[in-house]
Amino acid sequence: MTDTPDPVPPAPLLPVDENWERAVAVVAHPDDMEFGAAAAVARWSRQGKHIAYVMVTSGEAGIDGMHPDEARQVREQEQIVSAQMVGAEGVEFLGFPDGVVEYGVPLRRAITAVLRKHRPDIVITNNFREDWGGTFLNQADHIAVGRATLDAARDAGNRWIYTDQLDDGLKAWPGIRQVWAAGSPRSGHGVDITDSFEAGVASLRAHEAYIAGLGWENFDAAEFLEGGARSGGTRMGVAFASSFEVLHLGWVDDA
Repeated sequence: MTDTPDPVPPAPLLPVDENWERAVAVVAHPDDMEFGAAAAVARWSRQGKHIAYVMVTSGEAGIDGMHPDEARQVREQEQIVSAQMVGAEGVEFLGFPDGVVEYGVPLRRAITAVLRKHRPDIVITNNFREDWGGTFLNQADHIAVGRATLDAARDAGNRWIYTDQLDDGLKAWPGIRQVWAAGSPRSGHGVDITDSFEAGVASLRAHEAYIAGLGWENFDAAEFLEGGARSGGTRMGVAFASSFEVLHLGWVDDA
């Protein structure tokens, strides 16, 4: 009989470089930041960093029992409240249709304009890989938005791309150092969220109507978030951590 080899433990998570001042988080839906990365935003805002939120859609197709026109208003308001709980500096909604976001130039153009306006050092987005590290497939909007955000981070620095934005007063911004994809199965970096975990839980609970609309009657935000945070923490040697795939753009020295 052949012995089954012991499973190889995941590699340790390296701490992300926190030597920056401004970040923009670009995700597909209200609640995307709250399912894992909001506690990291709470940590950074307490450090005096500036983080703006950008929602590509308003999540209007996310509540089956609520008409999209009503759901849009409800979910936008829940996201605004949720962002305030972790110290994010405002939320912008780009108005793309929920559930059918397509990767392409219009999406890249819209995200590029946001990045040129805010001029961040770091861009945060969600996992854009095909799955979450197993058999649980990722959602199409997440994939499209994450890929477009990565490309827009490069587009933002090229003054010969979307020149109409420059005519309107925006300037090319080649200062984006890295893009961080939260919750990616290829994550090699992490953020210690032990002291900000509860703020992240509170921010997820703020999406009350959305969670109720999913029919998750016994959903416990703390229990849900603790699973991933404790796993990440084990890889960092802390109690709780958020994981990120760090992607380098090469515009500036980010070593």
